[in-house]
Amino acid sequence: MELSMDMGLEQQNKVSPSLIAVNQILALSSQELQKEIQHELESNPALEMDERKLCPTCGGSFKGAVCRRCLADGLESKSYDNSNDDRFAGNYSDEANYSEPSNNNWGGEEEFDPMTLVAAEMPLSERLLADLTISLDNDEIAIAEFLIGSLDEQGYLSITTEAVAQTFDKAESQIIHILEELQQVAPPGVGARNPQECLLLQLRFLKEQGINPAHVEVILEKYFSALGERKYGYIAQQMGISTDEVKEAREFIKKNLNPYPAQGQTGQINGVRFSSGMQQVVPDVIMSFVDGEFKVEVVESKRFFLRISPMYRQLSQEMAQTESEAEREHIRQYVNRAKLFLSNIEQRRQTIMKISEALVKIQGEFLHEGVRDLVPLTRSTLASYIGLHESTVSRATAGKYVMLPNRKVIPFANFFQKNLNVKDMIKEMIENSDQGGTGTRLTDQEIVQILDEKHNVSIARRTVAKYRGQLRILPSTLR
Repeated sequence: MELSMDMGLEQQNKVSPSLIAVNQILALSSQELQKEIQHELESNPALEMDERKLCPTCGGSFKGAVCRRCLADGLESKSYDNSNDDRFAGNYSDEANYSEPSNNNWGGEEEFDPMTLVAAEMPLSERLLADLTISLDNDEIAIAEFLIGSLDEQGYLSITTEAVAQTFDKAESQIIHILEELQQVAPPGVGARNPQECLLLQLRFLKEQGINPAHVEVILEKYFSALGERKYGYIAQQMGISTDEVKEAREFIKKNLNPYPAQGQTGQINGVRFSSGMQQVVPDVIMSFVDGEFKVEVVESKRFFLRISPMYRQLSQEMAQTESEAEREHIRQYVNRAKLFLSNIEQRRQTIMKISEALVKIQGEFLHEGVRDLVPLTRSTLASYIGLHESTVSRATAGKYVMLPNRKVIPFANFFQKNLNVKDMIKEMIENSDQGGTGTRLTDQEIVQILDEKHNVSIARRTVAKYRGQLRILPSTLR
């Protein structure tokens, strides 16, 4: 055996730090991008921002406290159902044009917007814990916090009280007492252990408000399974009431109680946001139809404007006259860092624009007609179409949203979900069946047959059940 050293040439592919930085910026959501820019502004004195007061929804200019563009669009079409807050967008250029915001538009007390004083919404988990601290002893707070942390995104308790009792070495009766206190301060139904308990909690809340429908509580307590199986005659016979009264009770349950307790609330459980259908997200891209053709705008290119500080730019040009090497290194380091940051964000904007323009060309029928005309598309296919790597397309579209010409805001991911049109068919069939007054509810197997016979779509019954669950639609026996 012998040890020796050799010299030779070898080629290796290595990712440069600049490419890593570009990909990191590209993958950020709008909120994450805002935080990243704020961090860079605080840590790099060579970078400045001219914050222009533009609409957080569409990036249009304001007149006073009103977005002229959104106001005009609102007069021509229905308002869309999606908006979130704290979205950020920007146009970044080494030589970005700088202009002071007009005092005519933004100065003076008459332009004061009282909504700026509205406090940020407290997450539901924090709100529940704050309310429980009033009614519980100190040694029970940790158990309450554990129970709140065990709520799933629907608001149900995802762990048994027996398991919690074993975890804290407490009697199960004490855990149940704390859970009941949680259910008292939580939105009605949140903290339930099953759908039956959820509906009963909501019903008892209505009774406290003076709403006490006949027979509903008894049916939920004693005949919940039979109600789901539509055994109206059996329930009527057992309770000594008419079948019509059982059906009236069922209609009350259907219209006034919700088996998804967190769906009717707004807040957070364990970091998961939910709302009652009015959840809104500000789009990253706006697709509009103007003068017979589609127009694409990247919103972030218009709201905030970054630039290199004029002082640092001048110092950079006069570096040769600076005597101290430490000063020259300081200027060089921060100016180069600012230029790289601006370049990365501009490349992010261009990549998102390129992807959006390609989607407009490929999914034109979908933008015109709706989800039924969505063309099956993968990120890999789109990447090949525009000459980008699939991972780049994935980073550029993850966590970002598009406003369609009909003012509806959807995630970029919807362009790549080939089952959206099938889900729409299933939803329409169920709604028509449930509202048709025939008294029949389509089963999953019947939906499979209709899809195959009328729409030439062949899928399995379990797939229909999965899609129905994703649409938050109950089985036929519980609708």
